[in-house]
Amino acid sequence: MIEARHLRVLRAVAATGSFSGAGRELGCTQPAVSQQMKVLETSVGTPLLVRSGREMRLTQAGEALVRHASGILAGLTAAEEEVAAIAGLRAGRVRLVSFPSGSSTLVPTALAALRAAHPGTRVFLEEAEPPRSVALLREGDCDLALAFRYGGAAAAEDWDDLVVRPLLTDRLVALVPERHRLARAESVAIGELAQEPWIAGCPRCRGQLVEVCEGAGFTPRIDFATDDYPAVVGLVGAGLGVAVLPQLAVESVRPRGVRTVRLEPAVRREIVALTLPDLAQVPAVAATLEQLARAATRAQGR
Repeated sequence: MIEARHLRVLRAVAATGSFSGAGRELGCTQPAVSQQMKVLETSVGTPLLVRSGREMRLTQAGEALVRHASGILAGLTAAEEEVAAIAGLRAGRVRLVSFPSGSSTLVPTALAALRAAHPGTRVFLEEAEPPRSVALLREGDCDLALAFRYGGAAAAEDWDDLVVRPLLTDRLVALVPERHRLARAESVAIGELAQEPWIAGCPRCRGQLVEVCEGAGFTPRIDFATDDYPAVVGLVGAGLGVAVLPQLAVESVRPRGVRTVRLEPAVRREIVALTLPDLAQVPAVAATLEQLARAATRAQGR
């Protein structure tokens, strides 16, 4: 019989490449990991790992079992959470992954409301940009992912196996130094910034910037690139270039020394909450999802 705890150990060994690494990840000793792997191999009747010096690699059977482990563990988590909520044993636990500007704007409002309504629900927050956040969801390492995709790129997103809850549409704005020639403009075409030095944001936003600029007939000269939104604003404020950021990202920092200008034609990104079909039925996950939707409604109304 294959037990869930053995699957978790196998997945940790596969991810870290060693018994000691798996032990550190799971909070147990290397001999305990070794013993559980022996029990699992005995249960399935075939080797799952090939030991080469200090490293481990999966056999074909091991690869097959790891491939199925994430879905099995996600289903078990969903079952445990729903049964516990129904039985009144505990309110639940939610592992949420969010991109940074979502973490500083939508998430605090949603989690404050969730705690007020369900004080026993515990939420663990981790930050990751898509597509990494989506991968964490599919791998069973989180229950809910706050993600985004840009308009026109929806076909490239393979979310057919997930529950998708649209939250809001976030418009991109141009950031220029407060003494820039376009600082007082109501709107700006991106082509008017073709000769400017650029400060680029996260990898996905950076790719979108290049795509939009090339659509306007030029390739941006990117002098600085950083995933840190306050750093982007600071660099623009120091007169070192211009940038394009989502409005939600601008709201997450205090923009000093910069002006935001509406970008024309409009470039938008869709912000969504994602979860697995089984997890969508878990009361704590459903409640968190509902509070995120309410927080998005309030943010869009501002």
